[in-house]
Amino acid sequence: MYQGKIALVTGGASGIGTAVVRRLAGLGVRSVVADVDEAGGAAVAEEFDGLFVRCDVRSPEDNAAAVACAVDRFGGLDIVALNAGVGTGFGVGEDFDAERYRAVMGINLDGVVYGLHAALPALRERGGGDIIATASLAALTPVPLDPIYAANKAAVAGLVRSLGPSLAEHHIRVNALCPGFADTAILTGIKKALQRAGMPILDADVVAEAFTTVLAGTGTGECWVVQPGRPSEPFQFRNVPGPRTDDGKTVGWDDSIKQEV
Repeated sequence: MYQGKIALVTGGASGIGTAVVRRLAGLGVRSVVADVDEAGGAAVAEEFDGLFVRCDVRSPEDNAAAVACAVDRFGGLDIVALNAGVGTGFGVGEDFDAERYRAVMGINLDGVVYGLHAALPALRERGGGDIIATASLAALTPVPLDPIYAANKAAVAGLVRSLGPSLAEHHIRVNALCPGFADTAILTGIKKALQRAGMPILDADVVAEAFTTVLAGTGTGECWVVQPGRPSEPFQFRNVPGPRTDDGKTVGWDDSIKQEV
């Protein structure tokens, strides 16, 4: 089913990205590993018969170059894992730092937007494909200790949910993974505290397994929860109350938008 397909994996040099590359390689998929970690990315690409390209996801040009690399070297692109991400660890109070804010938003949100923009023409050329962004459980629930991280991940979830239906006519599925605490570099500094509190921590391979579950599905615009000890499944968002007309009838919110567009 996947033999011979080509993937682009941002943040592929470590953590969830490497686990996704490994899982895809087992399915016969060759990956372009995109990362700023040149040594780590090159090692992952070599191990799994892929190709490394240096890519700072904050740069539209780097994203475009990574997609072009996949097309030029392998002839096309079928699967895109927009996985690059960093922890935040500050809020909007006295600890706020505008430079750090722009850096984390650039990676966690802009990197997804630029990656989508760069990949869509190549996927359309292939007749369709799959885009899966790594968001977080922080996209679905309040995170008082890290509101900036929650903000950029919630934005990714909103982007995915909105793009899913609009890209379906091009046979392009867009979904998001929303893992809980996963054993990656983002947990540096808090992992031991989580363990002392008895909080189960996800292995990156479990998240990669959820990635392939989403890949094998048919849904689009979904945000898949990944939690230890539970089967991965799409999060069920509540419908937004629709507007009421002058005669008291309620119009579905989605229906009212479709009428306008």
